[in-house]
Amino acid sequence: MDVGETVEHAAAREAFEETGLHVRNLTQFAAYSDPRRDPRGHTVAVAFTCSAPGTPKGGDDAALAEVFDPARPPRPLVFDHKKILKDYRRWLRTGQRPARTS
Repeated sequence: MDVGETVEHAAAREAFEETGLHVRNLTQFAAYSDPRRDPRGHTVAVAFTCSAPGTPKGGDDAALAEVFDPARPPRPLVFDHKKILKDYRRWLRTGQRPARTS
């Protein structure tokens, strides 16, 4: 995220830079801020849902960009991405968003 940029703009910009796709219907899903989520240091992930017509192509920092079924993600997953996908799949089934933590 750049100074002066909203998280929504940063997500759309990063998606384009990494995949070449213009996202639509960008909606914030949940924020993940457990201090232990990344062994390199305390980071925050803001997960979004969106649509993005087209075929992704790796760009900028991404050598490869692919679409996958959230029930069958590539392995290995890093940090807490398994939890994020589990929360997303539950939301698809039930409409229930992740519980907020304090």
